Amino acid sequence: MKIAYTDCFSGISGDMFLASLLDAGLPLDVLQDGIDKLNLPEKVELKLTETHKGALRAADLEVIVPHSHHHRHLSDILDILSASRLSDQIKQTAGRVFTLLAEAEAQVHGEPVEHIHFHEVGALDSIVDVTGVVIGLEALGIERLYASPLPYGTGTVNSAHGQLPLPAPATLEVLRSVQAPLIPSAAQVELVTPTGAAILGTLATFERPEFTLTATGIGAGKRDLAWPNIMRLMVGETPTAEASKMVQLETNIDDMNPQFYGHIMEKLFAAGALDVFLTPIQMKKNRPGTLLGVIAFRRDEAALAELILRETSTLGLRVQPISRYEAQREFRQIRTAYGELTMKLKILNGKVIHSVPEYDECVRLADQNSVPLTEIYQSAYEALKD
Repeated sequence: MKIAYTDCFSGISGDMFLASLLDAGLPLDVLQDGIDKLNLPEKVELKLTETHKGALRAADLEVIVPHSHHHRHLSDILDILSASRLSDQIKQTAGRVFTLLAEAEAQVHGEPVEHIHFHEVGALDSIVDVTGVVIGLEALGIERLYASPLPYGTGTVNSAHGQLPLPAPATLEVLRSVQAPLIPSAAQVELVTPTGAAILGTLATFERPEFTLTATGIGAGKRDLAWPNIMRLMVGETPTAEASKMVQLETNIDDMNPQFYGHIMEKLFAAGALDVFLTPIQMKKNRPGTLLGVIAFRRDEAALAELILRETSTLGLRVQPISRYEAQREFRQIRTAYGELTMKLKILNGKVIHSVPEYDECVRLADQNSVPLTEIYQSAYEALKD
C-alpha cells in the first residue's frame, strides 16, 4: 500500500502541503488541469519555484488569483465542487474538509453552520489549496495519509474578525474535534492554519507508520523563522507481506488465579499485542482451564512470549504465523441531543459500511443525562444520518 507521512515540525498550511506534493513528484500540469476542472469564476495560475529556508532547499508554490474577497458560505463552496468536472471521490473528500471547517467555525461563533461565512478560507486560493491537496494525493496514488503531532505557539493573528489569539479559534476547534496531538512551540506566529488543520483532521491519522521510503517532498512556508520553515512529506510503501506478517501466541492454563488475567492482559497490550482473548476450555483430567490467545506483529513475538512465560503459570506456548485483511477506520466527532461523542466508521473501497459509537463515551453521556444507554446509541445513529 502506498502511503504518505506529513512531518509538520514547523506547522502546516494548504500551500505548504501542495508544494510538498509537487516536490514529491506530482506533475504541475496534472495539478493545474485538476484545478481548471473546478470551473472557478476567475482563472487560477499555479507557479512553482525553488527557494531556501535557512540552509535547506524547498519548493515554493504561489497560487495566482485575481484580487477578490468573496465571503462564501459552505453551500457556495459545495456548489462549486458539485458543478466541477472532478471525480465524485474528489468532490466528496474536499467537501468533507470544508464541512469540518464550517462546523468548527459554527462552534466557535455559536451560530448554525448554514450562517457561517468563510472569509479567508472562502477565498479562491484556499479553495485551490484544499481541492488541490485532494487531487494531488489521488494522482500520486496515496491510499493512506499519516501526520506528526502539530506545533502550537502563542501570540495573535489578524483576521476578518479582528485580532485573534493563536492558535486561531477555528484551528483549535478543528484540532480538538479530531483529538490531534499537539506539541508546544516557542513561535509567536501562526504555524497551523485552519486550512492545514482541516486537511489533516479529515484525511490523516496522527501516528508514525512503518514504511519503506521512496520519495520526499519539501514544501516551503511563506514566513522566515529561526528554523527552516518547511513541511516534509514522506512517501513510501508499507512493509512487504513477509515483513508485516503476524503471529498468534496461545497457551492453555488450568492452575492460575483467574484474578491475574486482567493484569496480564493490560501488560500484553502495553507490550504491543494487537488483540488478547480468553477462552474457557476443558483440559486433561477434566479440569476447567483458560486458553490465553494473543495476536501480534512478528517483530513483537519474542517480547510477548517472554512476558507470558514470566507473568503466567504456563510452562510453554504455541506460536503460529497468521495474516489478516483490514478495513479502513475513521473516527468522526458528532453532536447528539445529549452531547458530543466519537463514532468509529468502518470504510471499505471508499464507502462507509458500518459505524458504531465509542462505548465509554456513550456510558459517560448516559450517566451525565440520566438516560438509558440504548437511548444514547440511538441518538448517535440519528445524528450520524443528519
